[in-house]
Amino acid sequence: MNIEECLPNGLGARPLRMADARAVYQVMAALERAEIGSADIEEADIVADWQRPSVDVPSVTLGVFAGDRLVGYAEAARDGRCDAAVHPDWHGRGIGTALARWMQHRSRELGASRVGMPVPQGGTGDRLLQALGYHVAWTSWVLRLPEGADIEPRALPDGHVVRVARPEEYRAVHQVVDEAFLEWADREPQPYEDFEAGVLRRPGFEPWQVRVVARSDGIVGAAVLVMARDEEGAPVEGYVDKLAVRRGRRGLGLAQALLVDAFTLAREHGAPAVGLATDSRTGALSLYAKVGMVVTQTWVHRAIDLG
Repeated sequence: MNIEECLPNGLGARPLRMADARAVYQVMAALERAEIGSADIEEADIVADWQRPSVDVPSVTLGVFAGDRLVGYAEAARDGRCDAAVHPDWHGRGIGTALARWMQHRSRELGASRVGMPVPQGGTGDRLLQALGYHVAWTSWVLRLPEGADIEPRALPDGHVVRVARPEEYRAVHQVVDEAFLEWADREPQPYEDFEAGVLRRPGFEPWQVRVVARSDGIVGAAVLVMARDEEGAPVEGYVDKLAVRRGRRGLGLAQALLVDAFTLAREHGAPAVGLATDSRTGALSLYAKVGMVVTQTWVHRAIDLG
């Protein structure tokens, strides 16, 4: 597919590379500010994702440029979990449609049978994908604990403790998280090396951010906390990026204890807000309500089958 034939005159396109992460962040942040009123994305999110060994950035990405300025970006994937963004200043020129077509074409080449991506409900991306025939596959919610809300301790069953993960336990943490997510996510198991790159080598990572529920026979629950920061490096939010409890140990309050632990630590490290995201496939929305969280954003994952 020659995408340049689908773009307005004067625009060019090329595969992206790691050095473009900053420019992609700027496009995505500008779009989020326009769509949801704030930029939740960080450059570190893109770097952490792209540095995973399973990601060959030039082969799965495409950037649209006006001269040297990136104005649109798209990312294809073998598992069909794609992403794209067009700077708000360049909306209405057909760039988004061209990138959506490219994502379908490239993902099909990679072996995907369906493609989709998350977009704010009712936003420009949602309306565009709906017009292109994408259906809502699931709904996602961003939740936050209201600033200043009390964080009530949660008791653990006898023999369980919440603590920082030791380096020799990182593989067990990955196993707990990946096995839990595979119960509802339609994807292949994640290699440990991808977990290592995306979590342990994420810019800004500190060991205290990986938390576990442990007992004498091993790790039965885990949480990964990300400290989101502004452009000056000041913490703005403690974000629970991953949360999982082993099957057979659920319903004992372990997830709530991990959440309370993460919230407390985030505040102790200077984050004024704490949050996370979940979706309708997990059935976990009520869990977060129990610890006082409220929905602040609604997103939809729109998808389309590839013929």
